[in-house]
Amino acid sequence: MLDIRLIREQPDFVKSRIATRGGDDAAKIDEVLRVDATRRKAETALQQLNGDRKRLSKEIGGKRARGEASDELETRVREVGDQISLLNEQTSAADEEQKRLLLQIPNLPHANAPVGKDASENPVVRSWGEKPALSGTVLDHLALGTQLKLFDLERAAKLSGSGFICFTGAGARLERALINFMLDLHTREHGYLEISPPFLVRRECMIGTTQLPKFEEDMYGLENGELFLAPTAEVPVTNFHREEILGPAELPKKFVAYTPCFRREAGSAGRETRGIIRVHQFDKVELVKITAPENSYAEHESLTANAERVLQLLGLHYRVIELCTGDLGFGGAKTYDIEVWSPGQNAYLEVSSCTNFEEFQARRMNLRFKDADGKNRFCHTLNGSGLALPRLFAALIETYQQPDGSVRIPEKLQPHFGAAEIR
Repeated sequence: MLDIRLIREQPDFVKSRIATRGGDDAAKIDEVLRVDATRRKAETALQQLNGDRKRLSKEIGGKRARGEASDELETRVREVGDQISLLNEQTSAADEEQKRLLLQIPNLPHANAPVGKDASENPVVRSWGEKPALSGTVLDHLALGTQLKLFDLERAAKLSGSGFICFTGAGARLERALINFMLDLHTREHGYLEISPPFLVRRECMIGTTQLPKFEEDMYGLENGELFLAPTAEVPVTNFHREEILGPAELPKKFVAYTPCFRREAGSAGRETRGIIRVHQFDKVELVKITAPENSYAEHESLTANAERVLQLLGLHYRVIELCTGDLGFGGAKTYDIEVWSPGQNAYLEVSSCTNFEEFQARRMNLRFKDADGKNRFCHTLNGSGLALPRLFAALIETYQQPDGSVRIPEKLQPHFGAAEIR
């Protein structure tokens, strides 16, 4: 969440940055300031009343020591106590209201984030490789997967409903090979520590990484909304050090984790739902960094490069776009999306979103570090898919399809898959 002091001291600046996102979130700043003023006024009154009660109690003690009557003062102390109780309730209510409002306000876009209204204004930062020149009829992943029996969507629907995948045979092996390939790459070459976290997370963890309260309808909740199926490994891994103060020598923290991801995709009617592009459960290898503020943007660039390296080693054409202010995620200050080329879709598919949240998430989870001067400061948090499946799976089999109907396995993936082709 945003620092209330920043909102209090520079409200116009905060409003102007949030306004670049579009929508009416800037209007919430005035409401936060109103509640903040009420809360601070109540706190000031409380301090005065507590001082009065302490003074009166001391006077009562003096009168009793001298054998004098203190009934009038005792009555006054009880009245002050009642006022204090009422103000405590008002202060607590204002605190809760302020927190509720702050949780609804998005992060400020980075000063250099391109200003734009929506995804159509996202600039392309760079691209790698060329679109493959495929001969013959180009099949999409659904036709290839059906023909080679890589997955069974019909039986998956029988098990769990629409929007689920059941990988089979070589398809299941390819999915597993891709996961292991990415985990090995990021741990052995990029220096990340592998984490295998729980797949169920508590509500406060979902609030910490900004999935809640804004996106609750997209989440699978249990235990009356106190426990959730993880929508991404970002949630358990970024929260791994929540409510801790890290030493300066501990940063940066670099974690990689595989988890299945669970999302309702509420309101996704009309989007691309054919095949395995948009589903309710999918596999993902996630990269997470916890850094000092002064290093976070250099770490953001390297995290994005680490995610890109997966596609480079697999020989898949992709492009990197930077999200404009109107397309930024709720908690993001700066985001690069990595989009792989899908010949069967004749389109780019997002397989990673690499984001610097600055201290926005850390404030929610009270994640701090002690700097060289001994001061406790909020960390910066970053994450990005490294990469997400099954879109990577789809792009790979479409790119490496052969005229005879087989699929060639990229050389770097062959040791994990155990063969050079699928036929």
